[in-house]
Amino acid sequence: MTDKYALFGKPVSQSRSPFIHSCFAAQFNQVIDYQAILIAADSDFLADVQAFARAGGQGANVTAPYKEMAYQICRQLSPAAALAGAVNTLLFLSDGSISGDNTDGIGLVRDLERITSLNGKRVLLIGAGGAARGCILPLLESGINALTLTNRTLHKARHLCELFAAHVPAEVSLTSHALAELANDYDIIINSTSAGLGGELPALDARVVKGSLCYDMVYGAGLTLFNQWAFTAGAKQVHDGLGMLVGQAAVSFQLWRKQTPDIEPVLTQLRLQLEQA
Repeated sequence: MTDKYALFGKPVSQSRSPFIHSCFAAQFNQVIDYQAILIAADSDFLADVQAFARAGGQGANVTAPYKEMAYQICRQLSPAAALAGAVNTLLFLSDGSISGDNTDGIGLVRDLERITSLNGKRVLLIGAGGAARGCILPLLESGINALTLTNRTLHKARHLCELFAAHVPAEVSLTSHALAELANDYDIIINSTSAGLGGELPALDARVVKGSLCYDMVYGAGLTLFNQWAFTAGAKQVHDGLGMLVGQAAVSFQLWRKQTPDIEPVLTQLRLQLEQA
């Protein structure tokens, strides 16, 4: 019988996860059944996940807006998921319980490492929502020298600093600053907000990004709004989050299948699809 996996979310019609995981399986001469399942109503989430598990599902991904709900239904949590307060990867255990992990941050770090060395780098993370929270621990453990959190509402960034204070390696600095206080002190600037999808930009002085590598977690056919702005402002490089998407999927696949897929050919195919769309 074909192994069954799924993505739960709303919406899911445009999800690239079924394609990504089918490509990963093909690398090992395997075929899997990976479905994108729309949650019609928030109250259906738990029942839909349980029904999928009872029907033979072995694991699942969870996307917005259900990552926090997924966290609540897990009996076991990885350290990354526990700190993130959100789960994007479910593993259905033989005793009927659910184990949860958060692979978003590892996916981000692996994509950044594909682009540049993180060793000793000074990193600015814009945003203090779920996307940022899921990436802080992997960033702190990646070999960077300093991580600065900033957000439109500073108290949220400060709260994240407090939340992760006990998990900061001795050689790493974790601080928070208001957007208006930032200087041109960063090697890498990561935008974790989705403001660009609504035509908005973070209230960031253009001088802050000059000479930096800028990374936007969202992706598209061309430059994202944030990356357009950063490039015009003098960023050394700009990259979008397509590699993060494939990277986090690869970690999920590895957790389920105990095999490590090669993300490069899948990333190349996805980029080509975006350009041709």
